[in-house]
Amino acid sequence: MKLFIAGFPNDFDDADLKEMFELYGAVKSAGFVTDRATGKSKGFGFIDMPDNMEALETIRVLHGTKMKGKQITVQKAEERPGNNRTGSSFNKRY
Repeated sequence: MKLFIAGFPNDFDDADLKEMFELYGAVKSAGFVTDRATGKSKGFGFIDMPDNMEALETIRVLHGTKMKGKQITVQKAEERPGNNRTGSSFNKRY
């Protein structure tokens, strides 16, 4: 299941994200979406967890919790019809 994540502290990188979510189950891929021009994080990203039950439990545990004073969002990613994310660095790496 692909999860949408947002609200993580700016000092979090892709490796930190993957490491954190691996505490809750297997992680196929993890990464923040970056701006192509600047290379900086856009403040949101995606986690791909192959086990749906682990993914749902991760959402239940983490959604709405606070990290370094910021409330994080963790929810099931919604696929948009005709949405092509080939421009995002997330899909280029994973």
